Amino acid sequence: MSGTSATAIATTSPPYEVDECRGVLRVYSDGSIVRSSKPSFNVPIYDDGSVIWKDVQFDSINNLHLRLYKPATSSSAKLPIFFYIHGGGFCIGSRTWPNCQNYCFRLALDLQALIISPDYRLAPENRLPAAIEDSYMAVKWLALQAQAKSDPWLSDVADFSRIFISGSSAGGNIAHNLAVRLGAGSGELDPVRVRGFWRLSIPIGETTDHPLVNPFGPVSPNLESKDLDPMLVVVGSSDLLRDRVKDYAKKLKGWGKKVEYVEFEGKQHGFFNIDPISPDSDQLMLLIKQFITEN
Repeated sequence: MSGTSATAIATTSPPYEVDECRGVLRVYSDGSIVRSSKPSFNVPIYDDGSVIWKDVQFDSINNLHLRLYKPATSSSAKLPIFFYIHGGGFCIGSRTWPNCQNYCFRLALDLQALIISPDYRLAPENRLPAAIEDSYMAVKWLALQAQAKSDPWLSDVADFSRIFISGSSAGGNIAHNLAVRLGAGSGELDPVRVRGFWRLSIPIGETTDHPLVNPFGPVSPNLESKDLDPMLVVVGSSDLLRDRVKDYAKKLKGWGKKVEYVEFEGKQHGFFNIDPISPDSDQLMLLIKQFITEN
């Protein structure tokens, strides 16, 4: 009798918080998850009309959208296309967050490019490789747009032969995995042509040596023999992940891959995303522009 009573009491005890991420995501002991609709970066949006943008659904099954940006005025020349995949540890972040928007405004103007910023399903509700599959679907969506040419907003200005895929933090991981999946030349995306990559949650039962997490792990693809498109790897010297990022670039470069590694002195993780209007972000824009021109 007392055992039954104790069980009843235990099952009625309220759930408690077991994890929290930047005030946006809270996970409880009973497995429930609470998400806030507010972004973790509460900054003003610098929308002065010099860049125009719109949202498009690219995955109806998972109700995923991407945001397109382009300069309000540009030359008659077709614009290169630049994917920016947001970070957030695979568990937070969105194309709609102010820091993401401000960075995309800057990219569109400084690069004179068409920017595509896709959302992807977030953990822990959706474990890897969901985020990578969703980002791949966003690139496939672009290939279909290039074939159909049904949206003048995109097709009238886009150069589908010059695609660059970038990401910060978790988005950098996604960019790497897309680079490996697509390979040099991205033949499966015809007529879309990827020219380069810029990069900066673990499946159930796996470890940090899982290929989606550790590109050089014991069961990861052999990147030494993999033909890859050019890469630009950027990191802050004060970033906690700096050593791992530097090792990533060094190994690929040692295998003969075309990799440019740039380190920003004293900068932290995602510095350009936190403050897109700064001297360091100015320098970063010049680096990216040069990378696009060279490739």
